[in-house]
Amino acid sequence: MAIDQIINEAVTPVSSAFSSIIFYSVPLVDGVSLPIILIWLAAIAFFTTFYFGFINIRYFKRGLGIALGRVKHKDDDKAEGDITPFQALATTLSGTVGLGNIAGVAIAISIGGAGAVFWMVLMGLFSMSTKFLEASLGVTYRIKNHHGSFSGGPMYYLRDGLKDVGWPKLGMGLAVLFAIFSIGGAIGAGNMFQVNQVHQQIINISGGEDVSYWSDKGWLFGCFMAVLVGAVIIGGIKSIAGVASKIVPIMGILYVVSGLIVIGTNFTSLPTALSTIVTSAFSMEAGLGGLIGAIIQGVRRAAFSNEAGIGSAAITHAVAKTPYPVAQGMVGMLGAFFDTVVICLITALVIILSGVSFDPSAGVEGVSLTSRAFETVMPWYPYVLAFIVFLFAYSTMITWSYIGSKGIEFLLGDNYWVDLIYKIIFCGMIVVGASASLNVIIELSDAMYFAMAVPNIIGLYILAPKIKVQLKKYIQRIEK
Repeated sequence: MAIDQIINEAVTPVSSAFSSIIFYSVPLVDGVSLPIILIWLAAIAFFTTFYFGFINIRYFKRGLGIALGRVKHKDDDKAEGDITPFQALATTLSGTVGLGNIAGVAIAISIGGAGAVFWMVLMGLFSMSTKFLEASLGVTYRIKNHHGSFSGGPMYYLRDGLKDVGWPKLGMGLAVLFAIFSIGGAIGAGNMFQVNQVHQQIINISGGEDVSYWSDKGWLFGCFMAVLVGAVIIGGIKSIAGVASKIVPIMGILYVVSGLIVIGTNFTSLPTALSTIVTSAFSMEAGLGGLIGAIIQGVRRAAFSNEAGIGSAAITHAVAKTPYPVAQGMVGMLGAFFDTVVICLITALVIILSGVSFDPSAGVEGVSLTSRAFETVMPWYPYVLAFIVFLFAYSTMITWSYIGSKGIEFLLGDNYWVDLIYKIIFCGMIVVGASASLNVIIELSDAMYFAMAVPNIIGLYILAPKIKVQLKKYIQRIEK
């Protein structure tokens, strides 16, 4: 039996069991079920948007100015932190602008149709407000370690924030749960799913499943990726942020320009494509079940793509140099916009405009579908896409290794050897991710990833008033 097959059979039962718990669903119509976790995520996105008075729109420009260094505060020079606001955003984007934007969009369309794209973009817009709250709380409740660096994120604002409002036991319990789930999310969505899709694209450009040398060599490719990831993550957040701030602009520009070329080539069909997305979003052609299925896929892939409500972004934004938590919150909300509204929409338009066909009965398609779409305009593009996919996955993996390490640190303390063992295990799981099938990886990575939202969102509801007070004071200060 091949190594890849052994790994596949070992992962499948674990994946199915954990997924059934996290994605407990309520039966609706026509055999469609609604996962409770998606209601949980959508609800916090709408709540934060209205509660903070559509901050995602009103302070978008200011957030962009702070990120680019064009908007300054009088006391910026006194700000503490490990990395700049832009590096924090770039590092966060390196964790979110990943294969959720390439493979995830393709998965949404292959399962939910073009209408899923509308719901994905809508969810992305509202999710910006959730990210504002998470990033603001991350900075508010961060702590300074004995060696001078900072740590923050949901573990800390759940523990210390809920203690402030008189619920210390609940806060500690939720913090521990989040820390555990963050480790699982890092290994699943931030690691195994990423390397799995890079390996798939390597197979695509080297002849396909039947003839490619790499078809049954996932473990070997995984070893190669593990070495590359390990070389960066041993250096910690400053090393990760340094690499991310260089990779993210390159990969983002390269992918966006490529997408715009395809869209431009099919420009005359663009109005029809946009119309298809909107009309399909509300179409009853496939029945009520088809409509609800499209909504579910859109919300699910948007959440997987931009991480709003998951809490992971707050871990990175918490270490930014800023005198005002809500200022970094405004920077943080940009992540959901660029990730879901811009890049995911470009991917969707490329797939729809290209007219590539897919057979739902053949199973879920990820990066392969996106690759075929680009190939319709640029036959050589699958090779370029393989490079972009590699960059997306690589940057995501190094960022998520940091997120998982902070979960370990919260549970077991700031210990060099514990952190090193975790990083070795993280790199080992890269080999597993490259070897397992996509269906198994999607099930496992989604479950581990979405579990983080359960304790995090409870804290967001409880602590939102604290950030609202800060926001009011900040607005009064800047309007003087």
